[in-house]
Amino acid sequence: MHRHDPTHHRASATLHWRTEADTAAFAVRLAARPELRNAFITLDGDLGAGKTTFVRHLLRALGVTGRVKSPTYAVVEPHQTPDGLNVSHCDFYRFNDPREWEDAGLRDVFAAPGLKLAEWPDKAAALLPAPDLALRIEAQGDASRAVRLSAATDLGASLLAEALR
Repeated sequence: MHRHDPTHHRASATLHWRTEADTAAFAVRLAARPELRNAFITLDGDLGAGKTTFVRHLLRALGVTGRVKSPTYAVVEPHQTPDGLNVSHCDFYRFNDPREWEDAGLRDVFAAPGLKLAEWPDKAAALLPAPDLALRIEAQGDASRAVRLSAATDLGASLLAEALR
C-alpha cells in the first residue's frame, strides 16, 4: 500500500449544502452510481461538521434500514444493503495504535469488495489506500456546509462528475 498524496487529485469541486435536505439529495445522487459499490470514500471535518449525517443519508439512499450509529468505539460498523452490497463505515477518531488495524479486522475489510466509508482518515493515513473520493465538510456560520470534494482515482473522478450533474 502506498501513502496517498492528498495534493494530487484528478478532479475537485466545492458544493454548498444549505440544509440537511441538500446533504440527502447529494447522497441520493451518489448512491445511484453503480461504481460506488467498490469505492473508498473519506470524510474529513471538525466534530459536528456532518460526516456521520452524510454517511447516514448515503446508507439510507442505498436501502440500509435500522440504526446508523457512528463507529467511534467499534472503529468499523458493517452494513449490508438489500441487494447484498457490503458497506464498511469506519471511524478512526480514537485510532491510535496500528495494531488496532489488525485487531479490528481492517486488513480484511479493505481487501474485500464493497463500499468503504472512513471518517477521520488522517488518524490511520499510513494504513489506508488512496481514497477514490475525499469529502471535506466544513460547518458555516449559518448552519450550512461547505463541502470540498476531491477525486484521486478514475473511479472517484467518475463518481464526482456524475454526482455533480
